[in-house]
Amino acid sequence: MKNAPIIDTQKCKPCGLCAQICPTDVFSRGNPKAAPEIRYPEECWHCNSCVLDCPQSAITLRIPLPAMMLQ
Repeated sequence: MKNAPIIDTQKCKPCGLCAQICPTDVFSRGNPKAAPEIRYPEECWHCNSCVLDCPQSAITLRIPLPAMMLQ
């Protein structure tokens, strides 16, 4: 879980948009009244789409050091 997205459950209004737009299915929507669960953190491409599209700004992304060096 070291490089997984982080969901701030205090800010999250469980709309499920992050789970819908994630190209690699990192998020899981088991309970529609709760924040999505990060089920497959190792599959995250760090594309930042969940961070950019979250209407509540409830998601932050931890980018691994090798990827940060490329930017």
